[in-house]
Amino acid sequence: MPENPQRYSFPIARRVARVSRAALANWRERHQNAFNFWIHLIGIPLALAGLGLLFFADWYWGVGAFVLGYFLQWVGHLVEGNDVGELIPIKRALGLPVVAVIPRPTPPPAPALPN
Repeated sequence: MPENPQRYSFPIARRVARVSRAALANWRERHQNAFNFWIHLIGIPLALAGLGLLFFADWYWGVGAFVLGYFLQWVGHLVEGNDVGELIPIKRALGLPVVAVIPRPTPPPAPALPN
């Protein structure tokens, strides 16, 4: 079967998609606890909105929203038991111990059925 001469190649888009999938998988691994996951879905938009508010509202609204959003994320990681992602490179640079992902216990294997 002849190749389609109008077949397009998008190497940059494929690379972006691959990096995005890896980043999302890493994020999901670090946010396995349901409370941590859902509190991040509130805290991240709130912190980003705070950054936007710095340009369009009084400074204290932006700072307040950013601090509250980041605080919610910190509480989520406190519950999860791992470090906040932005602190990991700093802790590594200072030689401090890092808890990136909390290992989850695997359920015990099902007992073998008697023959």
